[in-house]
Amino acid sequence: MFGWEYPPHVFGGLATANYGISEGLHAQGNMDITLCLPHPFGDEDQSAARIVAMNAVPIAWRDVDKEYVKNRVGNIMDPDYYFKLRDHIYADFNYMHVNDLGAMEFAGGYPKNLHEEINNYSIIAGVVARTEEFDIIHAHDWLTYPAGIHAKSVSGKPLCIHVHATDFDRSRGKVNPTVYSIEKDGMDNADCIMCVSELTRQTVINHYFQDPRKVFTVHNAVYPLKQELQDIPRPDHTGKDKVVTFLGRITMQKGPEYFVEAATMVLHRTRNVRFCMAGSGDMMDAMIYLAAERGIADRFHFPGFMRGKQVYECLKDSDVYVMPSVSEPFGISPLEAMQCGTPSIISKQSGCAEILDNCIKVDYWDIHALADAIYSICHNDSLFKYLQEEGKREVDQITWEKVGAWILTLYRRTLGWE
Repeated sequence: MFGWEYPPHVFGGLATANYGISEGLHAQGNMDITLCLPHPFGDEDQSAARIVAMNAVPIAWRDVDKEYVKNRVGNIMDPDYYFKLRDHIYADFNYMHVNDLGAMEFAGGYPKNLHEEINNYSIIAGVVARTEEFDIIHAHDWLTYPAGIHAKSVSGKPLCIHVHATDFDRSRGKVNPTVYSIEKDGMDNADCIMCVSELTRQTVINHYFQDPRKVFTVHNAVYPLKQELQDIPRPDHTGKDKVVTFLGRITMQKGPEYFVEAATMVLHRTRNVRFCMAGSGDMMDAMIYLAAERGIADRFHFPGFMRGKQVYECLKDSDVYVMPSVSEPFGISPLEAMQCGTPSIISKQSGCAEILDNCIKVDYWDIHALADAIYSICHNDSLFKYLQEEGKREVDQITWEKVGAWILTLYRRTLGWE
């Protein structure tokens, strides 16, 4: 399996999904997963998948001894495995930027030279694919498609790709031709394409011209909340200001301006509501200015990027969670909010709308409907209670184990085993 990020080092939704899928597959009980990551830190949970640190894989031969390797990368790779990989270097890559171990460094996350890192990752995949024994290849998102294609060409094994998003979602239709071509190449070479929603599946079929018979919907899920997260108290805002939260990347795709405009309309009707826009992104400054222009800056909070426990503290502290995404392939955050007992409002243009019933769905552009929904949940206790209880009950049934069972079925079909 080729991934790009993995908990506890989370840069976006891909880490959460990759972890959930790995755990869900591991729960099937008959699978060995080798997960390649560009820059693991050594503190990742390896109970479901054995992690290969791509930044410690040699692609150029270096005369080093075991002790040296252990001192350099022992926290992320077994030195014996390093030497096993070294035996499978397939070309002279000394002209690349390799280090003292003949390996290539990765920044981790999404650096400015991302395309260069994607290419380097695919070169390293050739060494790993020659070293490992496996039945099937699973590549997550466009960043790892070139690696998946390389591994398939080396091994002849079938390639499954997982489409967590397409550039049509990220760019509101202003597609980056380089990214599109990488995505299209991955899909053309894939034997099975897994999409996080029917919405994404239709994009893959209609905009990337893929055979519908090899494209499947595999909805995401959530993990049961750990005890320490369940134990975070929910403040009672009775008689106090209600809190309405947007939590995600503050980018065009996520529709933050619709949240600000709806907030303005709510605040024209009542003043005892506060709005929180948690996250970071290229539209953050514009949203701060917009809130000021609308005269609601005193009711608006921008706490910045949140991770780990902070996310759940923020969700538990909220009376309403809003995800007004313009184009959201899936959207795991409303499920996390509902787990915390926070009623959610989501856009009809999101993949998770296909599997969620106990939340309010509006068109992302309909700020009147969004404002009405926010106002209603904040002022109607019985509606709040109903969405809180039924939403939690519904989301507790959406598990990664079920997702893992469906992916295993797709693997077996792809391999011709059933």
